[in-house]
Amino acid sequence: MKILVTGAAGFIGFHLVNKLIEKGIEVIGIDNINDYYDVNLKFNRLKESGIIIDEITKEGNLVQSLSYLNYYFAKIDLVDLSKLEKLFKEQQFTHVINLAAQAGVRYSLENPHAYIQSNVVGFVNILECCRYNNIQHLVYASSSSVYGANAKIPFSEEDRVDHPVSLYAATKRSNELMAYSYSHLYNLPTTGLRFFTVYGPWGRPDMAPMLFADAIMKGKSIKIFNNGDMQRDFTYIDDIVEGIERLITKIPIIKPKAEIFNIGNSKPVDLMEFIYCLENSLNIKALKEFYPMQDGDVKMTYADTSCLNKKTKYIPKTELKEGVSKFISWYLNYNLFKI
Repeated sequence: MKILVTGAAGFIGFHLVNKLIEKGIEVIGIDNINDYYDVNLKFNRLKESGIIIDEITKEGNLVQSLSYLNYYFAKIDLVDLSKLEKLFKEQQFTHVINLAAQAGVRYSLENPHAYIQSNVVGFVNILECCRYNNIQHLVYASSSSVYGANAKIPFSEEDRVDHPVSLYAATKRSNELMAYSYSHLYNLPTTGLRFFTVYGPWGRPDMAPMLFADAIMKGKSIKIFNNGDMQRDFTYIDDIVEGIERLITKIPIIKPKAEIFNIGNSKPVDLMEFIYCLENSLNIKALKEFYPMQDGDVKMTYADTSCLNKKTKYIPKTELKEGVSKFISWYLNYNLFKI
């Protein structure tokens, strides 16, 4: 087995790569290392995996990890089809896990073109490369955002998802439709993963856990939307990675060989309870500012993971207090390291 992981310098990609290489699986990671958020966090993730930043000098060049002989990394943008085609032809992957994407719901309101390029053009490039290189299984990141303002709770893979409330969600839904068509037309096995509010060590700084922790530590107020009346299916990163890993070898066999699964904790948490856990772990009371609901946001997310459980026996294990404690422990150590 030889796996390509795109978005390898990202939050989920970094954790997945580490788990795979620690098991001895041969992995090639790629990432365009864009500046949507602090690139130093991305470089430090790579460093944790043994990739030396100074050696990532020319796009497309493979850099071998100093810590794992079975891991190589290259700076490649999915939009660059020629470099992607060259990589596929040379490396002869058996499996592809596509986690690269322009993330963020609110940013999609400001910079829509970035989402079309990365999430639509980049994804069709991945599909084309998989099609022409006999890939056994393409696993790709979708998002719980495709459910939009769905009033039916919990969210099920059988629900209609044709009313996205953000461009980000629309691009993720387009990925699912494109993957289905490639499975139908070219017999390419594809599995889409609808992630639900992932958090944990090495998380993204534009997401609530990091934003809140930063503000609390600096004595600044935190912005709480919809006046705090929000629920999220917070899912710890280790549980997300466990779900992905279990699906890699679960190749769809029933035509059109296209499947989609929710990966979440199946336990929606009040936003205020999450903030309370952060306060307890930091031992600091947060200053709070309340705002109305923002465009593109939804009031509640809640994953029905029964399909994933039936397929892989997946059961999330990390309780909220434990997950927040682990996140804060990393957060404090990482910020001390940066000083």
